[in-house]
Amino acid sequence: MKKKSSFPILLLSVVFFASCQSSGKSEREEPSSELLIESFTSWNGDSLPAYPSGKPKISIFKFTIPPHSELPRHYHPVINAGVLLQGELTVVDEEGNELHMKTGDPIVELVNKIHFGKNEGDEPAEIIVFYAGTEDEEIVVKESGPTN
Repeated sequence: MKKKSSFPILLLSVVFFASCQSSGKSEREEPSSELLIESFTSWNGDSLPAYPSGKPKISIFKFTIPPHSELPRHYHPVINAGVLLQGELTVVDEEGNELHMKTGDPIVELVNKIHFGKNEGDEPAEIIVFYAGTEDEEIVVKESGPTN
């Protein structure tokens, strides 16, 4: 009686094991990245200024704007950008241009231009903002006096 080779069974076992291993890897989530925004201009189309000279300082703030409330009119002397984490927010510049943001939306904010944000929604709006300034420079300046 001729003895059967076990090679085909061994080969099928290896292929099956390898396919199980590779399918296990594809089910596991891998790190990823997503560009939210990249721009040479702020949200209303104004060109961004050059970065200031001096010792660099990065600041990161989380702001919470309660429902049906408004931030004071202000401006930023430095480049800044953010991402709305929760809620809705409308940003208005001194010319009446508006940007309506929803959860997850990015923004490249205005520089040296008076503006404000308002939350017209029923839940708090939370936004993380990154400021690229220098050690002796303010990042937010509240408007003093009436607007034009």
